Amino acid sequence: MQPYTPNQIVQELDRYVIGQKAAKRAVAIALRNRWRRQQVPEELRDEIAPKNIIMIGPTGVGKTEIARRLAKLSQAPFLKVEASKFTEVGYVGRDVESMVRDLTELAVSMVKEEELARVQQRAREVAEERLLDLLLPPPPNVEKNAGEAGSGGAGPDTTESRRETREKIRRLLREGKLDERLVELEVTDRKFPIVEIFSGSGMEEMDVQIKDMFGNLFPKRRKRRKVKIPEAQEILIQEESQRLVDLDKVHKEALSRVQQSGIVFLDELDKIAGRESGHGPDVSREGVQRDLLPIVEGSTVNTKYGMVRTDHILFIAAGAFHMTKPSDLIPELQGRFPIRVELHSLTAKDFVRILTEPENALVLQYVEMMKTEGVDLSFTGDAIERIAHLAQEVNSRTEDIGARRLYTIMEKLVEDISFEAPERKGEKIVIDAAYVDGRLQALIRDQDLSRYIL
Repeated sequence: MQPYTPNQIVQELDRYVIGQKAAKRAVAIALRNRWRRQQVPEELRDEIAPKNIIMIGPTGVGKTEIARRLAKLSQAPFLKVEASKFTEVGYVGRDVESMVRDLTELAVSMVKEEELARVQQRAREVAEERLLDLLLPPPPNVEKNAGEAGSGGAGPDTTESRRETREKIRRLLREGKLDERLVELEVTDRKFPIVEIFSGSGMEEMDVQIKDMFGNLFPKRRKRRKVKIPEAQEILIQEESQRLVDLDKVHKEALSRVQQSGIVFLDELDKIAGRESGHGPDVSREGVQRDLLPIVEGSTVNTKYGMVRTDHILFIAAGAFHMTKPSDLIPELQGRFPIRVELHSLTAKDFVRILTEPENALVLQYVEMMKTEGVDLSFTGDAIERIAHLAQEVNSRTEDIGARRLYTIMEKLVEDISFEAPERKGEKIVIDAAYVDGRLQALIRDQDLSRYIL
């Protein structure tokens, strides 16, 4: 597949995220640089480090969505983690290396899903043959009758007859005429004691290894079950799919994908910004930064699938930086995030576009959900503008949570309609500005209520 140009990447992001051109341009260049790195001479390839990014802006303005859509666009393993969840070794919390292990697990799942989809057709064919064997068992051994008169003429006719019968059953199976029939299947019954393992900081990998060890100690047992044909077909397809997938190949590809195209979105970076002052929380914050540094700079992390080098993983950090600023980070970490982009707060005009323009627009979601109940819901233009203005008003008076405010306002607005929808089947409901004011104006005026409800 032809890689996206930076302009095409921005256009794709525009379908889901409104505004924030500077951030979109920065991530588009970072993504394109990955392809460029693969094209340079091999001796130079390993020397080109990714240009990590810090997104600075309040909550709800699209930081996470930009990173998530970018990963989906590039089909890259993507992990979102909160920097505040990590603590330096010796404190209670998660070991920073666990993010690389989690990213590797995601990559393995992603590649395995792709491989399962690739072998699906072959698995379906093999499963159909196995199902036909269950519906038309092979003939018993006739060797003991070989000396009896007339037995010699039964071979070819019997074979041809069985083939015709088998094809007839295949046709009935594909037409769904055997769906109610029961067949007896042998399925895996892997029962063993549930073992809970409690471990401290930095011991997550040991958790997984011990659980895997206990799982392998107990042999797989088979048991017989009677199931209907469609269920039997699904069980057999799953079994054959697992058998056809080469797990060693999956693990190798997953490791390569993590190392060459993995993306880690490091949220709440501002929460760990701080320099050592000799006492207090700043000691722990700087400790986390120093633990993060080798991962971002490039190091090797041991995972259950093999060693993972982090040299070319793209790190996109984000934070509001209300109380701190990027320069409060330790100099070494600042140097590893050379690109800084600021995301602006959203206006009422942005909210109008967010409600209507993206392919997953909020208004469209509610219209389609009500359609499932047989209710024809629609929003007038003045209603959408009113919702946008109310969202901006509440954000300015209370906490500015960006576009997330639209979710709380929309949910409150259509609460009654959602509740009554099954009884209002066939009705056409139009939400206009008057309806919006009637439902929300009292809440907006009461600052205490809007603080807790909206």
